[in-house]
Amino acid sequence: MAPNGSNKATNIKNLERERKAFVSRAVATFAILVGALLLLFARMVWLMVYQHDEYRTRSDENRIQTVPILPPRGLIYDRDGDLLADNQPAFSIVVVTEHAGDVDATLSAVAALVDITAAHRAAFRERLAKKRRPLQEIPLKVRVDPRERAVIEVNRHRLPGVAIAPTSLRAYRHGPHMAHAVGSVRRIAEADVATLDASLYSASEFIGKRGVEAFYERSLHGRPGWRKIEVDAHGVERREISRRPPVPGQNLVLHLDAGLQFEAVAALGQRRGAVVAIDPKSGGILALVSNPSYDPNLFVAGLDAAQFAELSGSRDTPLLNRATQGLYAPGSTFKPVVGLAALALGLTDWERTYHDRGEFRLPGQRRVYRDWSWRPGNAGGQGVINLRAAVYRSSNTYFYELGSRMAVDALQEFTAQFGYGRVLALDVADTDPGVLPDSEWKRGMRGEPWYRGDTVNLAIGQGDLLATPLQLATMASILANRGRVVAPRMLKSSDGRLAEFEGGTLAAGNGGHVEGLSAADWEEMAASMVDVVHLGNQGYRRNGIAWFHIGQDIEYTMAGKSGTAQVVGIPQGAEYDDELLDEYHRKHAWFIAFAPAEDPQIALAVLVENGGGGSSVAGPVARAVLDAYLLPKMQAAPPAAVAEAQPAREVVDT
Repeated sequence: MAPNGSNKATNIKNLERERKAFVSRAVATFAILVGALLLLFARMVWLMVYQHDEYRTRSDENRIQTVPILPPRGLIYDRDGDLLADNQPAFSIVVVTEHAGDVDATLSAVAALVDITAAHRAAFRERLAKKRRPLQEIPLKVRVDPRERAVIEVNRHRLPGVAIAPTSLRAYRHGPHMAHAVGSVRRIAEADVATLDASLYSASEFIGKRGVEAFYERSLHGRPGWRKIEVDAHGVERREISRRPPVPGQNLVLHLDAGLQFEAVAALGQRRGAVVAIDPKSGGILALVSNPSYDPNLFVAGLDAAQFAELSGSRDTPLLNRATQGLYAPGSTFKPVVGLAALALGLTDWERTYHDRGEFRLPGQRRVYRDWSWRPGNAGGQGVINLRAAVYRSSNTYFYELGSRMAVDALQEFTAQFGYGRVLALDVADTDPGVLPDSEWKRGMRGEPWYRGDTVNLAIGQGDLLATPLQLATMASILANRGRVVAPRMLKSSDGRLAEFEGGTLAAGNGGHVEGLSAADWEEMAASMVDVVHLGNQGYRRNGIAWFHIGQDIEYTMAGKSGTAQVVGIPQGAEYDDELLDEYHRKHAWFIAFAPAEDPQIALAVLVENGGGGSSVAGPVARAVLDAYLLPKMQAAPPAAVAEAQPAREVVDT
C-alpha cells in the first residue's frame, strides 16, 4: 500500500506554489501594464507640452494656408493723360495639382466641359514643370468667358483641385501702335525665376519684358499682400482668418504724345521703318514708332506655337524694335556732324570753297568715289561750293575730300559727343549703342589697319558706321539745341519714388555741350539745314536737296537733312537701279529734322527701310509728323506770336 500511497501523494497539486506563481505573474503583468501606461502618458505629455508648437503648426498647415494677393500693376499714361497700359479684371481656370489627383484625367474632364486646346495644355505643362510653392494655383486657361465660368462652377464637385480664380490682366489700349514704345509684359520664364525675388513675385505670372514695362518693372510691379484662410480636407476655402493688402505699383506718366504717335504710324503706312521724335528742351521722347509692329495683348492672353512662329519667323521682323535696336548706316544725315568736326579740328571754315566735279580720288589711287548725282557718261557734281552749300546740296565729293584730311580717331572722338557708339538715353530699354569705328576697332574686329579710304567712306555716313533711329533723333536734338546735350528719356513724372531711373532724378542727364565750336558755327549749320528744306527756285545746283519734295507751303521754318544708306555694294561704273534689286537690298531712306528752326520744339529722325531716296520717301513722313505737332500749336497761338515765329529767310548764293 505504501508505494501506492506514496505515488498518490506526489500527484497532489502544490497549491501554495501555484498561488505564488500566479501572484508573481499578476504582479509582472500589472507592472508591465503600469509601465506601458506610464510610457503612453509620458509620450502624451511630450507631444502635448514639449512638441505642442510643432504639431500645432503642422496641423495648421493642413488646415490654414497663406495665399498671396497680386498687387495692382502701375498704370502708364501719355503726357496728356491718355491711358496706355491698364489692368482689366478677368477670371481664369486654375488647378491645384496636389488636390487634383490624376492631372491628366482632370484636364480631360475640364476639356469635356469647356474649350481647352492643345496650346492650353502645353502652356499648363510648362508652368507645372517650373519651380513653385506647394498648393500653388496653376492657370489652365486665362480669361474665360461668363458661360465657361458658370459651367466650371456648377461642376466643381466633379473636378477636384479645379477652381475659377479672379485675376488682373494687363491691357494695352492702343495695341500695335504703342507696342515698341510702351513695351509689354510676358509670362515669367524659367530663366526669370532664378533672378526674381520670390517674396515679391509669389503671386505674379507676368513680368515686364520690353520697353517701359521692362525698364520700370520694379516700380510698376508693387508689393504683394496675403490672405490667411482656413480650408477643408479637399482644399476648399471655408473662411478668411486675416489679410494684408498689397501695395500697388507706381503710376507713370510718359513724355509720349499718343496723338503724335498715331500720326507717325499713319505717315509710315505699310512701309518698314521707324520714327523717333524728341522734345529737344527736355529730352522727352514724344513718339517712338517701329513698323511693322505686333499686338502686345497677344502675349497676355497667351500665344500658341503657330502665332509665335509667325511673329518670330517673319522676314519683316515685327518683334524687332527698329527705333532702338535696328542698326543702319546713317548715310548723308551724318554730314552735318562731319562738317562740324572739320570746323572744330580747324580743317575748314565757312568761307573755304571746293570744286565738286562729281568724283574724288585719293592721291596715287585708282578707285573713284562718286557723288550721288553721277550718271554713266555724266560725272555730275555741284560746282564750286562751300560747307553750307555742301550740306544743303548733300555733296558727297566735298565730304570725301574733307574726310581724306581727317584723322579717324579725332573724328571718332568728336562724333561720340552726339551719342554715336554709345547709349545716351536715360530710361529707354533695349537700346543698342551701334558701331562708331576707329583704328582700334578695325584692328580688333578685322585684324587690319585703318586706311584713308575708310575715313572717306565714313565721311558720308557709310562704311562700318552703324546707328539706330533713336541715336539719329538724339543727334537732331543736339543740332536743334546748338550743341547742348539733353539725354533722351521716356518718363515725365511718377506718383512715387522710382527704383531704376538712372541718376535718381528726372533732371538727370541734362548738361554738357559739344566742344570746340562757336555759337556762330552752330547757327550757320542750322541755317544750312534750313536751306535743305526751304532754298528753292535757285536753279538745279542752288536748290536745297529736299525743297521740291517737302519744302513748299510750310508754315514754319524746318531744318532738315536727308540721307540714303546703301545696303549692298554696287560695282565701280555701274548705275544703281532699284528695279534690278530685291526689295530688301534697296537703299534705306533717312530724314532728320528740327522745327521751328529758330526755337526748336521738336526734333526727329525718320527711317524707311529699303525706301530709296531720303528726301522723296522719308522727307514727307517727317513733314507729316512735324505738321501734326506744330500746326495745332501755331493755330492756337495769338497771331502776333505766329508772325514772330517766321523770320525772313535769307538766300545765300554760293
